[in-house]
Amino acid sequence: MAGPINWLSQVASVTKFGLLSIPQRRGSVSAAVIGIAGVVAVLVGVLSIAAGFRKTMNASGAPDAAIVLRSGADSEMVSGFLRQDTRTIADAPGLARSDKGPLASAELFVIINLPKRSTGTDANVPLRGVEEEAFKVRDNFKMVEGRRFEPGKDEVIVGIGAAHQFAGLELGNKIKAGRYEWPVVGIFSAGGGTAESEIWTDASVLQGTYHRGDSFQSVYTKLSSPSSFQQFKDALTTDPRLNVKVLRQTDYYAEQSTAVTRLITTLGFLIASLMAVGAVFGALNTMYSAVSARTREIATLRALGFGSGSVVVSVLLESLVLALLGGVIGATVAYVAFNGFQTATMNFQSFSQVTFAFQVTRQLLIQGIVWATVIGMIGGLFPALRAASLPIAAALREL
Repeated sequence: MAGPINWLSQVASVTKFGLLSIPQRRGSVSAAVIGIAGVVAVLVGVLSIAAGFRKTMNASGAPDAAIVLRSGADSEMVSGFLRQDTRTIADAPGLARSDKGPLASAELFVIINLPKRSTGTDANVPLRGVEEEAFKVRDNFKMVEGRRFEPGKDEVIVGIGAAHQFAGLELGNKIKAGRYEWPVVGIFSAGGGTAESEIWTDASVLQGTYHRGDSFQSVYTKLSSPSSFQQFKDALTTDPRLNVKVLRQTDYYAEQSTAVTRLITTLGFLIASLMAVGAVFGALNTMYSAVSARTREIATLRALGFGSGSVVVSVLLESLVLALLGGVIGATVAYVAFNGFQTATMNFQSFSQVTFAFQVTRQLLIQGIVWATVIGMIGGLFPALRAASLPIAAALREL
């Protein structure tokens, strides 16, 4: 028992001496800590974009909701139905019903240009034509200002995310779309989903404005229960009158988020990896400086019986302490600077803007700390090995 306790005591002693010498090396130590903090802040910050976008897309669907597209379509932009098709879809078994009929909304999806508040540049904003059942099909729909549009009128309601990100969408303003100007009569929320990035109006009015005849692009439905999905899907896909693709809304929006989240995640890791290389060299420089400044001290300890193993571990521990300090600083900066930051980005599947908030999650913070730990381990390993391999006699003669 004395052996391990003695070894731990040696490690603690050498580590203590190293940490106490930090004020004498504050320049190189600060550079290493700031470098690691920068890596963690950038990594967590960039990945929080993907996390926020994914959260918004996931919040857009529900287990008891489905979307129907034309077979082969991967988004509403390339889908299409006639009125008779949408009625056949609404009559399928498995749908929830209200006193007015099945909860199914045949919808139209077009894109208009509106300037971003942040830059003033035009952006693609989705303008969606919906039927009355749309308000019941979406979970968590709530008017936060004004009122709903009146059927048959050139009026729009605006998602709260779009109202924050794009100019001219304040309550009472008018927007130009097609041949008309549309007054904004209400602002709504939708539980943080993609609907908050959209502008809604009556589908029949939008059809006339954009010369779409009596056609639609998708049908949003509410199922009687999550388990009714297969019954609903089988009824539609086996109907010879239809050529459709039926998806749970949760699956549809998960697919919609794939391209953006993959791109952002790849860029985040690439940028962080390049910065990590610089941070590793900073840590190496710091720890080599520490070993060089304590050459005689380390040699004296080894002459007094301290093992080379305890020296290696103590230098690694010092490097890890500095790395963890940088990691905590970087994670804190990322959380304060990015968490909840509102922005909008292009959804490549629909070619329209989606508003969302950065999400600095616990998982991302832990991931950042792990990166800091790895940088500290790599940055401290070679200096630690050098410290343990110094010839005692030669080191004692150094001034």
